[in-house]
Amino acid sequence: MELISSVTGVDEEGRSRQRILTFAAKRYASAIERNPEDYDALYNWALVLQESADNVSPDSTSPSKDSLLEEACKKYDEATQLCPTLHDAFYNWAIAISDRAKMRGRTKEAEELWKQATKNYEKAVQLNWNSPQALNNWGLALQELSAIVPAREKQTIVRTAISKFRAAIKLQFDFHRAIYNLGTVLYGLAEDTLRAGGAANPKDVTPNELYSQSAIYIAAAHALKPSYLVYSSALRLVRSMLPLPYLKIGYLMAPPAGSVVAPHSDWKRSQFVLNQEGLQQVNKIEQKQVSRSLSGMSEDFSPDRRTIRIEVPDIVSVSACADLTLPPGAGLCIDTIHGPVFMVADSWESLDGWLDAIRLVYTIYARGKAAVLAGIMSS
Repeated sequence: MELISSVTGVDEEGRSRQRILTFAAKRYASAIERNPEDYDALYNWALVLQESADNVSPDSTSPSKDSLLEEACKKYDEATQLCPTLHDAFYNWAIAISDRAKMRGRTKEAEELWKQATKNYEKAVQLNWNSPQALNNWGLALQELSAIVPAREKQTIVRTAISKFRAAIKLQFDFHRAIYNLGTVLYGLAEDTLRAGGAANPKDVTPNELYSQSAIYIAAAHALKPSYLVYSSALRLVRSMLPLPYLKIGYLMAPPAGSVVAPHSDWKRSQFVLNQEGLQQVNKIEQKQVSRSLSGMSEDFSPDRRTIRIEVPDIVSVSACADLTLPPGAGLCIDTIHGPVFMVADSWESLDGWLDAIRLVYTIYARGKAAVLAGIMSS
């Protein structure tokens, strides 16, 4: 109570808010005196301490932000010991620890705090798996941790961060912050891989592929929120890394056009292109045109009736699949209003990239932002 009572807001609005917080803290303190096992009162008291920390003026004589956050962490600890399933407490506790870590730069103390934060985000997600925000924050904490740990540990932590951002997007396809964060962590991984001399294993993703993946997510975040200056600024940096005039180009194994099920021997690996309009299979002649286009020579090609073409408005769902009727590998099912279309990606990592890209294009279309994405592809 002494800590909270001595906080002075930065401005009149902050001072008014702090008076309300102080009153609330007194109520929670009284509740704890009456019942020391009242975990709800402990949790809410921690929230008051955490919010009071945001009201601390940098040049005031009031207690430091770190002291308030430390006390908040103690209250969250007590609350979760009394109620181990209180997922909101673990989530907000992780935020408080993260704020403490940010004050300490890239120090050993900060490293330990980031590790604590990741453990609490993990616990929050275990108790409430349907929380894209917790997954996104978990990824951010891992990203911060990766910048401090020894180099030999960095890549494992970065790849774990990627999985958390991707999981957040799967829960909420238009979660632009997680989309953007995934783009930035992939860009950082591309930079690290390039500095290390490229992919160590021929099967690993190359720096250029990582840069291209990064650009897809940043472009998608911008398309969903074109007013966010940080997204548009990042897009200017990575736009040239896209396979323009497409969002994504890659290979998939597919049956003959029009065949839902075909003998494995009839399936062929071929090039596909994806833009704001849809996914298009490219025949051998068109593959040369696409290559010329990527080299700076403009080439338009008309869809071949013998190739697979999926229009974005026709998509119902996109998912990974495993079926004995498909050739072995990372199966992909695009369900459309005309029926399902099955394909197989080169690897499970490649499949993740296709799933995300197609879902993002559809989400951008569904949110009425297809014209923004088209502008990125053509401007």
